[in-house]
Amino acid sequence: MRVLWVLAHPEPRSLTARLRDEGVRALRGAGHEVVESDLYAMGWNPVVTAADFGDAVGDGDRLDVAGASERALRGGTLAPDIRAEHDKLAQADTVVVQFPLWWHGTPAILKGWLDRVLVQGYAYNVRDQAGRTRRYGDGGLAGRRALAVVTVGAGTGLGPRGLHGDLAEVLFPLLHGTFWYTGMQVAEPVLVPGASRLDDAGFAAAADDLRRRLLALPDGPFVPYRPQDGGDYDGRGELCDAVAPGGRGLGVHRRA
Repeated sequence: MRVLWVLAHPEPRSLTARLRDEGVRALRGAGHEVVESDLYAMGWNPVVTAADFGDAVGDGDRLDVAGASERALRGGTLAPDIRAEHDKLAQADTVVVQFPLWWHGTPAILKGWLDRVLVQGYAYNVRDQAGRTRRYGDGGLAGRRALAVVTVGAGTGLGPRGLHGDLAEVLFPLLHGTFWYTGMQVAEPVLVPGASRLDDAGFAAAADDLRRRLLALPDGPFVPYRPQDGGDYDGRGELCDAVAPGGRGLGVHRRA
């Protein structure tokens, strides 16, 4: 595998960073290539501004982020830090995104990486030869697989009836709305609950699980999301009546 590992944690001695070190070491030891984007160490700027797009935005023009980003992509005027991440993605067949769950979402720096890097015409709003928009199982990042590695402070109450919610649904915006939307095959996430209270034995078990999942990653397990063009959805983007009849909620977008 050729892996891009994106890390979002401000403390290099954190549990998150230590698990990253274990994972990268295991991958390289097995002969896989790993390139890293340690966002805090890089001083990554998470804020989208007109400066991202160079002369694709004229003085006094209203900023249309999607349109300007695609014009800058086509014209080669995207900011250098964005182009550098595109170069990393171009070489990767696997993307590992690692972060602590903060307020039921990603840290702002990681959200800003997604906002600035996955621009229109590159990761989304790409079209096939018939002019149809490629998304949800196809798209600009098709041919890659994606794995989220997530540390969670809570150790209990994480399930369909849990107080903190079902993590499969909490992570739906990232797994389905970002990875799957842009065409990447979505691996079942690696979750480390109770991270703030993990002892040495717990860390060893979490590291072993991460190594096992990484080295088995070409074979999954993968989330069985329904592709947009697989026949399960009608022309309005609604599930066909015969698919999961009576079903509601985010789970209906997974095939059994």
